[in-house]
Formats: sequence, C-alpha cells, structure tokens
Amino acid sequence: MARNSWITLIIILILGLSGCGSRVVDGQQVNKKEKIIIKFSHVVNENTPKGLAAIRFAQLIQARSNGSIEVQVFPDSQLFKDGEEFEALSRGDVQMIAPATSKVSQLFPQWQIWDLPYLFPNLESVHQIMDGPIGKALLEQLEEKGLRGLAMWDNGFKHLTNNVQPIIKPSDFKGLRFRVMSPGVLQEQFNNFGANTVLLPFNDVYEALSEGNVDGQENTISNIYTQKFDQLQDYMTLSEHGFLGYAVIVNVEFWDQLPSQARELLEETMAEVTLWERETAKELNQMQFEEIKKKNLIEIYSPTAREKRIWKEDFFSVYFKFQKENGSDFLNDVKKWIEPRENN
Repeated sequence: MARNSWITLIIILILGLSGCGSRVVDGQQVNKKEKIIIKFSHVVNENTPKGLAAIRFAQLIQARSNGSIEVQVFPDSQLFKDGEEFEALSRGDVQMIAPATSKVSQLFPQWQIWDLPYLFPNLESVHQIMDGPIGKALLEQLEEKGLRGLAMWDNGFKHLTNNVQPIIKPSDFKGLRFRVMSPGVLQEQFNNFGANTVLLPFNDVYEALSEGNVDGQENTISNIYTQKFDQLQDYMTLSEHGFLGYAVIVNVEFWDQLPSQARELLEETMAEVTLWERETAKELNQMQFEEIKKKNLIEIYSPTAREKRIWKEDFFSVYFKFQKENGSDFLNDVKKWIEPRENN
C-alpha cells in the first residue's frame, strides 16, 4: 500500500487513541450510574489489527449508544497478561477480552485446530471455518466455562525469527530455544525438529529475546514490527507455517444482565468490526512488512512453495498428536471445509 495510506492509518490511530484516552477518566457527559462500562483488556500493541479493531469497536459503540455504553480499551497487558485474562474475566475485573486461540485451547483442546502447521492454505479458508458451523461450534464450547464468544478475529500467518542462523529447512531448528505461548501443538511443532521450547506470556518475549533467554520466536508481521522483534533478531523466515487468531469473549453472567437492546447493538457492531478487522489485518501486515524491509535490520528468507510442502510433510507427528487427543473425525471435518477453497 502507498506511503500516504500508511500515514493516513497512523493519523486515524492517533485520533482514535486520543478519543479512547478521554473515555477512561472521569468527567463524561453521561451519568455514570446510567452508563454501561465494558473494560476490554488485551495484550498486544494498539497499532496491530486487534488493537485497532478494539479502538474502532469502542468508538462506534460510544457514538451509536449516545454515550450510554462505554468500552474502555486497555492494550499491551496494561491490566493483565495473556495468561491472566480468563481468570480476570471470570472475576469480573474486566468484561471483554480477546485472547489468542492458542490460549483458548488450554480450556478446549479442539481449539488447537487453529495452530496446526500448514493446515490452512490461505486466509479465505480460515474465515470459511470461522464463520461456518465448525467455528460456531467452537465458540459454543465456551459456554461450559461461563463464557460467551462474540467473534473471531485474525492477525494473519506467523513467521519465524531467531538470532542463531537462517532457518531454511526443518533440521535448522535443532538445538534452538523457541518461545511458545502455550503447550500442545505449538510445542510439538518445534520439538518435532529438535528445538527446545520455552513457555512465556507475550509481554515477556522482548526481554527474553534481548537477554538471550530464548533464541527465537514465531509471530505475525504486525506483532514482530510493533514489538520491535526485528531490531533484536538477526534472521526471519517467511514461513507462514501457522495461523494466529483471536476470540472476542465476554462473561456470560455480565452479558445476560445487559438490556436486550444493548446486547443487540454490541453484537451488530462486533460483526461489522470483525469484517473490518480481517481486512485491516491483511493490509497492516503488508504495510509493516514493507517497513521492516526498509529498515534492513534483519535478514529475510522466503521459502519456496516446494520447501513449504516438504515442511508440511515433516509435521506429520504434530497432526498425529492432535488426532490422538481430539479424534480424527474432527480434523477430517475441518479438512472437508478447506479443500474446496484450496482447489480454487
């Protein structure tokens, strides 16, 4: 995208942030006793797809409710780390969170489907699953824990960075220490190739990389860029090996106590913002990748389609582990939805 578009996006972000800042302090026009307050906590930077979407959602709700509903956005783990959000939501300390699907998988193992390496050929196939019966069924699982899933957002596909050597083939992983956000599939995919994994919350990754406690990590371009991982790491492989998505979740007890008109407004606006978020994710990742290339601080390797096919074949043990825990029927159902998209 042109440089002017990038500047425009930054201006929009700044304006949005100034509006958000004014909403989290006292002195609003609406009587607080009449206002519905929704604290929206997340762990990434404001200038990411999730961060921007949270701000947009807050602004639209503020305008459409005439100030009677206030969504206060707290980014960058200002309130809680990514390993603390579910507990905070259950306690009522916050009313809305948007954890990575990998975090949700610690409660519901089938959610690891989003982490399987090279399962999704493109973002269209991801959205097909999210918006179809499988995605809806996964969101419904949250009810078992007193949670309500409102939407599924995305941040695109993940890439690899490290400080030791270029990762061109699977054997290059051997001996490297990689940060992962959760156990299960994410650990298995690295252990499968002889790497060591370290579980760390997102806000601890920068320090771990800078101090050499881990050699590398996996993430989307927007997270690599906004967290300045490209300034700490020497090598990046554009592997697109895994997908990074988010679930926007509220506490059921809080949700059910809202007036029906408020729930309807929140749901309609969330559906609108979700479409906007997905498009923004695609554009923002591309723009920030161009910025990373311009800085020229990290050596970038782009695997060929053939190399990616070889990698996918070598990830067999990861799929075997997933099927053993969740059954082959579920994985086969997901593949049936993907195949038509893959062949288009």
